[in-house]
Amino acid sequence: MQTSTGAADPAADLQGIARRFGRRWVLRGVSLRVEPGETVALMGRNGSGKTTLLRIVSTALSPTRGAGRVFGHDLRRAGARVRELVGVLGHAAGLYEDLTGVENLKFALRMCGRRPDRAAIEDALAEVGLADAGDERVRTYSAGMRRRLALARLVLRPPRLLLLDEPYAAFDVDGIRKVNDFVRQVTAAGGAAIISTHDLERALPVADRVVHILDGQLYEGAPADLDLRIERAGGDVAEEAVHSAAGGAR
Repeated sequence: MQTSTGAADPAADLQGIARRFGRRWVLRGVSLRVEPGETVALMGRNGSGKTTLLRIVSTALSPTRGAGRVFGHDLRRAGARVRELVGVLGHAAGLYEDLTGVENLKFALRMCGRRPDRAAIEDALAEVGLADAGDERVRTYSAGMRRRLALARLVLRPPRLLLLDEPYAAFDVDGIRKVNDFVRQVTAAGGAAIISTHDLERALPVADRVVHILDGQLYEGAPADLDLRIERAGGDVAEEAVHSAAGGAR
C-alpha cells in the first residue's frame, strides 16, 4: 500500500521524542523507526513512558520536543491524516455501555464516515468470538468481551499502524490468539504494529524486535537475543539484561 509520500516511507519514524509532565521528563529523546510489515514489542516498567509514547504516535498527545511521522505524515502538522492511518487498542475500551455490541460498531463506522454494514459488522463480531452477543448491551459484557468488541472495531477498519497497549489483559488463550492473528493480518497487508506489553511471552510469536524504555530512553535487541528476566509480580524487566542484550542506548 502506498501513501501520498511514497511507498518507501517507514510506518513510524520518531526522532528525539521527549515529553514532560510538569517538571518530570517521562521521555528523554526516543528515536524509533518501524518499517512496513514489522511488529515491535515495547517493554518497560510501570511509569516508564510506554503509554505516553503510543499516545504521541496516535496524536492524542503532542511531544514536548522532537518530531515524528507515520507513513510520511507529520504528527504535528498532519494529525488528522495520521489518525486515519492509526488504530489503537488501549487500556480503556471506549465503548458505550447502554448500546449493544452491534450499535457500538455502527457508531464507530459512522464516526469515521462509513455507512454501517450489518453483514460486515456480523463478520467482525464472529471473527473476535462475539457472534452470539452482538445484540446484547455492553453493560452486560465481561471484561474479556469488552476487549473483544474493541478488537472488532479495529477489524472493521484495519489500520496501517496498529498500536496495542497491554493488549493481552483480560483475554483468555483464544483472545490472545485472535489479537496476534490480527497483528499478522495488519503486517501482511503492508502495515505495522507496536505492542506495549509486560507480557513479552505473549508478544514473541509476532514480534520482530523488542525495544525497552529505561530512564526515558530506548534500548533495543532482537527477540532471539534478549534474555529478559520478567519479574511477574511487578511486571519489571531487569536493567542489566537489557544492557547486556542491547549493548547500550540507541
